[in-house]
Amino acid sequence: MLTVAQIVVSIILIILVLLQERSSGLSGVFGGTGGTPYQSRRGLEKFIYWATIGAASIFAALAIINLIIK
Repeated sequence: MLTVAQIVVSIILIILVLLQERSSGLSGVFGGTGGTPYQSRRGLEKFIYWATIGAASIFAALAIINLIIK
């Protein structure tokens, strides 16, 4: 059951990472944008950011629990 939950959370995590803004990563450092390196997140972008952190935390917790149980 934990393995299925971990697979579902990993798929959600992949989708959330792919939905994030493209220029906020390393591409922005190498000339993707001409603005400041820090930009405040608002609205849906902020939700996706925090959901990604939450999904990564849940994924890590499930991985540790799955490792301890087996």
